[in-house]
Amino acid sequence: MAGSKSLKVVIKLGTSSIVDEKSHEPILSNLTLIVEAAVKLRKDGHDVIIVSSGAVGVGMRRMDVAERPKHLPSIQVCSTSFLWIAFQLTQPFQALAAVGQCQLMSTWDSLFSHLRQPIAQILITRNDIVDRTQYVNAQNTLAQLLSMGVIPIVNENDTLTVSEIKFGDNDTLSAITAAMIEADYLFLMTDVDGLYTANPRTNPDARVIDIVQDISSLEADVSSAGSSLGTGGMGSKIVAARLATSAGVTTVITRSSRPGTIEEIIEHHSSNDATSSDSALGVEETKPDPPLHTCFLPSDSPVHSRSFWLLHGLKPHGSVYIDEEAYNTIRDTGYLLPSGVIAVEGKFGYMEAIKVMVAPRPSQTELNDDYPMACSTPKEAKEVGRGLINYGYAELSRIKGLRSTQIHSVLGYSGSEYAVSRENLAFFEMPSRCMTPTSLSSPAPETNNDKNPLNDIPAASANQ
Repeated sequence: MAGSKSLKVVIKLGTSSIVDEKSHEPILSNLTLIVEAAVKLRKDGHDVIIVSSGAVGVGMRRMDVAERPKHLPSIQVCSTSFLWIAFQLTQPFQALAAVGQCQLMSTWDSLFSHLRQPIAQILITRNDIVDRTQYVNAQNTLAQLLSMGVIPIVNENDTLTVSEIKFGDNDTLSAITAAMIEADYLFLMTDVDGLYTANPRTNPDARVIDIVQDISSLEADVSSAGSSLGTGGMGSKIVAARLATSAGVTTVITRSSRPGTIEEIIEHHSSNDATSSDSALGVEETKPDPPLHTCFLPSDSPVHSRSFWLLHGLKPHGSVYIDEEAYNTIRDTGYLLPSGVIAVEGKFGYMEAIKVMVAPRPSQTELNDDYPMACSTPKEAKEVGRGLINYGYAELSRIKGLRSTQIHSVLGYSGSEYAVSRENLAFFEMPSRCMTPTSLSSPAPETNNDKNPLNDIPAASANQ
C-alpha cells in the first residue's frame, strides 16, 4: 500500500483482545501483531491512532482480583439544613484502572520501542468532550502528535470517571475520536470475523455481512454481550458505526487476532473504488476475496465537526418540544424561536444541551386556560436534533409559544430573540424507518444505561 493516498486510521481494541478472560494476563501475541500492523501502516505513510481498553483487566491481574467490578462509582447528593453536599460512592473500579493503566502503557511502550516507534498516551473523559474548548484542544493535540509521526494511544480516563459522565464503552470513544480527527477508517477489532446474520456459535447457517450501506435497515444478530472483562458487545459496535459513518468514516468490524488484515481490507476497498471506475470504461479485473469483515459505508453527506459535537459530544439536560410546522421552519432558517416551542421538560440552564423533540401541537380540548404557560409534556414525540439553549428551563417555560417581542414584558429583560441560535443547533434525519436491527432478540450488552443503546442514536442529518 506504499505510495497510495495517506489515510487516517483508528484501531479500537477491546479488553478481550488485550487481556485473557481467565488468567487476566496480557495477550502478548495479539498485542505484538497489532504493533507490527500499526508500524507498517505508519511506514506506508498513514496516520494511526489506537483506542485501547484493558486498564481495569490488567489492574485485576496486578492486584490479584478475581472478578471485574460491576458498577462505577456514582455521585450522590445529600442535604443538611444549610447546604447540599455531593459525595462519591467509591468502588475498586477506579483504583484498578489506575494500577492497570500504568502497566498497560508500559507494555505498549515496550513493544513499540522494539520497532523504534514513539507513542503517546491520551486519556479522555466525557467532560473533555462536553467542553468545546477542551474538545478543540484534544483535536489539536491529536493532530500535532500525528504530524510528529507519533501513534497516540487513547483510552477513557477510568480513574476519574463516574457513571454520570462515562462514555459507556470504548466503542463509542473510538467513534468520537475518529470523527474528531476526520479519520478515513475506524477498525473495531473484536473476537469474531464481523457482523453475522445470526449467532455463529449456535447457528451453522450464519454468515458474515460484507457491506452495510444503511444501518437503519440492518438485519443482523447483535446478541453478543461482550466478555466478562469488557463492557461492549456487538450492539455497542453498531452504535459506534452509526456515529462514525455519520461523520464520513468508513467503519470495519473484524477479528483482532489477525490485525495484518487491516491493510488488506483497506487495499480491497481502495481497489474496489478503482475497479468501479475501470468498469465504467469497460475494463474488468478479477480481485481476490478479502479477509472476512463487515464494512459500514460512510454517509454521502457527513456532518461537520461542530454539528457532530452538538449531536454526539454533549449530554442533554432536558427536552424542548416543537410542532411539525416549527420543525419545517427551523430546518429552513436554522434557528428556533420561542413561538415554536409547545412544551419544555428537564432541568437545564443557559447554554446547556437539550434535545429538540417534534410532537403534535395540542388540540383545543387539550389546551389549558393559561396556554402556553401550562401545556403538559407531549406523550408522543421523536427526537430530531440537539442544541445549546439560550434560556434556562424556568425562563423558557414562561416564554414558550410567545413572540420574541413579548419576551421583555414577560421576563422583565430581553435576552436572545432565539431559543436556540443557528450556530448552536444541529439535526438528525427524521426517523421514518426502524432504527434497530430487526433480529435484535437478546438484551443489549451491559452498560450503565438500562435502555438498548441502538435506540439512543438517531441517524445524522445531511442538512448541516
